[in-house]
Amino acid sequence: MKMHGSEVRQKALTLLRNGSKNADVARALDVPLGTVGYWLHMDRAKRGECPGAHVTECPRCDGELDKSAYSYLLGLYLGDGHIIQYSEHRVPSLMITCANDWPGLMDECEKAMRAVLPNNSVCRVRRTGCHNVKIYSKHLWCLFPQHGPGKKHERLIALEPWQEAIVDEYPWEFIRGLIHSDGCRITNWTTRLVGGVRKRYEYPRYFFTNKSEDILCLYADTLDIVGVEWTMTRRGKDPFNISVARKDSVALMDAHIGPKY
Repeated sequence: MKMHGSEVRQKALTLLRNGSKNADVARALDVPLGTVGYWLHMDRAKRGECPGAHVTECPRCDGELDKSAYSYLLGLYLGDGHIIQYSEHRVPSLMITCANDWPGLMDECEKAMRAVLPNNSVCRVRRTGCHNVKIYSKHLWCLFPQHGPGKKHERLIALEPWQEAIVDEYPWEFIRGLIHSDGCRITNWTTRLVGGVRKRYEYPRYFFTNKSEDILCLYADTLDIVGVEWTMTRRGKDPFNISVARKDSVALMDAHIGPKY
């Protein structure tokens, strides 16, 4: 293992405090990216600047929760999010994985995180083909009680009554979060004989795919609230995805969701 002296570490911290990105510092000093991140975390801890360190109130229990932003963030979490805590003494973090193909989605995710937890820092961690949009808070267990050991599709996923009330009040935000995580808007096509001539017809539709039957049902139930017609596709006996293809329902989805960007 290559050891890095205090001089290299201090150079890294100086660059980081001046606004340099972790990855740029790692390349400039030939230091692993994870090491740079650890140095930054420890430096912030010593100066009392750890994300979430000064937040004592829970935005749901003690403060004013931005319900619209939360409904969207809940949809993102159920699709592509997870909460991790490496030890009992570390603050847990919420990570939403966003593909690099959709930079607008990353911006929306970060915006929602900042609205739900306005006193906490948000960062983006680069991965192959994607970024993890990440926020730390000791109140994540309260905000996302669906968290638990194992994969989401292998355990019960059910909303708490207070979450149901928020989704009922802001259904489109919840649907949008689910589509932005595990959904898409595509253009299908088919051919038909018209007057002996085969013509091509194109039509848009929305798909939402998830292995969890509970999450699929949450999506379908919310579509019912806003009046969107849907059909479910199964793989054997297991539900697989939900399709919205009827013209009026697609138009309604377009008005509130639209394609990823």
